[in-house]
Amino acid sequence: MSSIHIYWDESHFWGLLAARALTAWGVPNRLVRGSEIADGALSGKFGEVPAALLVPGGRAKGKADRLGERGMEAVRDYVDNGGTYLGFCGGAGLALSTPYGLGLSPWTRKGYRNRLHHFLSGHVHASLDTKNDLVPDGMDAALLPVWWPGRFDPVDPSVQVLARYGEPGPDFWVADLNLATLPKGTMADWEALYGVNLSPDFMNGSPVVASNGFGRGRVILSYAHLETPASNQANRWLSHILGQVLDEPQSAVSERGPVPAWDVAARNVLWEDAVLMRARRIMEEIIRTGTEHFLLFWRNPWLLGWRRGIPGAGVNTLYSLICESMAGEPNDAALSFWAEHRDRFRVLMDLLGNGLTGYLLAERLAMTVFHSDSGAVSKEGLREQRRALFGLPPEPGGIYADLAGLLEELYWRLSLSRNT
Repeated sequence: MSSIHIYWDESHFWGLLAARALTAWGVPNRLVRGSEIADGALSGKFGEVPAALLVPGGRAKGKADRLGERGMEAVRDYVDNGGTYLGFCGGAGLALSTPYGLGLSPWTRKGYRNRLHHFLSGHVHASLDTKNDLVPDGMDAALLPVWWPGRFDPVDPSVQVLARYGEPGPDFWVADLNLATLPKGTMADWEALYGVNLSPDFMNGSPVVASNGFGRGRVILSYAHLETPASNQANRWLSHILGQVLDEPQSAVSERGPVPAWDVAARNVLWEDAVLMRARRIMEEIIRTGTEHFLLFWRNPWLLGWRRGIPGAGVNTLYSLICESMAGEPNDAALSFWAEHRDRFRVLMDLLGNGLTGYLLAERLAMTVFHSDSGAVSKEGLREQRRALFGLPPEPGGIYADLAGLLEELYWRLSLSRNT
């Protein structure tokens, strides 16, 4: 069986989801860097030509920057010569015809007039096009997970729409509001009383999964995360797509069940490195502090939720990368890299732990005193604290960016011996 290459750079938390899914299903895969792609990883220079390039979520512009012009041209050449590009969320955005996109799809990205509408997450009902061979037989509807998705601007009718948004599912959130907990009619009342429109109805009928040809190859783009753990219908669809890409018999596809559930905190520790162990304890203490002060909470065993404005995604990314890095025996490449960088990582981790604890408590204080003295805690001061720790959206920065970069480098080296 041919392998699938997973573009690892700037994938943060989402690259782990993709790698977990393929590895759990026994699909050979390899994490590749932008520099490797630029040097010929997709052309067979370092082995076989992959059956597909899977590009996980993450910041599309960051992915493009890491590819560089040579890497972006290499991806286009790969697909043009018959390869398959499978992009989820940020990976879908990277393929679009935008100033920093690959131009593999003629579609562009549509922005959000209401910034809060970007913060949509959870499962959503979707209608599927069963006439397309990329859709499983009989699957005319599915409950699909989306995690803060972008939007397609379907400017070219030649692109095939494989799925369209329907009504929100039972676990759907807008920012830090769980829609299932709101009495019927609440959002309409809010709009009438306060002029605030949080309804996700604008999504209805718009495309969430699409496909098009590019040269001799195929491009499959999804703002739904079909690799989400234990999301049965989404996983079934992804398994079918992989079967098409890998030219597997239907019996092999049918044998695959859902992607196993993922409990990050319960991962076994096989690499008891003292620095990583300390980092894990620091992150768990940060999560405990955030939880006790109503700023963070576990939406499920692999995904944190957070009050709007709190850098919960970054906390989730660091904790997940640390736990997954410790969940296997290290190879020589990882040990060599870690010997060189572990001291710097330790210093940065201590700085983040101290600074983030203070920042979270300051945010909690601001919430407490807001109605009696809204200026008691400086909004600009909080903003500067966040900038130093995590940067400011949409670009990661601060101490977090350095820590995440080191962990991504470490995990990539660990993957060299863990990939199937």
